[in-house]
Amino acid sequence: MRDERFCASNCPFTRAIGTIGNKWKPIIINVIGSRTLRFGQLDSIIPLISRKVLTEQLKELEEDGLLERLAYKELPPRVEYKLSEKGLAFLPILENIKEWNCKYEVALTSKATDRVTYAK
Repeated sequence: MRDERFCASNCPFTRAIGTIGNKWKPIIINVIGSRTLRFGQLDSIIPLISRKVLTEQLKELEEDGLLERLAYKELPPRVEYKLSEKGLAFLPILENIKEWNCKYEVALTSKATDRVTYAK
């Protein structure tokens, strides 16, 4: 799902968008925040994402150094996810985006209020 042309760009902003630029990655980062979550917890908190896409996004976030995957050698296997230092550094940026949206969003219609929110 990643657009490698963005990630290989000479422009730092374009590379950043290539790393975090789809709709699910910022939501996943926001949901995890400063806690550690298991895959099933993420799947239940973000119900609109398919398990396949969630798996792909988590893998890409790990490859990009935003997320740490902690696998425990137990039965049944247990895997947890937490933000890396780089991922934690992105949280204030997400807060600024949320503040910007609150300041400039158009008044919600009744249909728009039915949307799912992923804020902590």
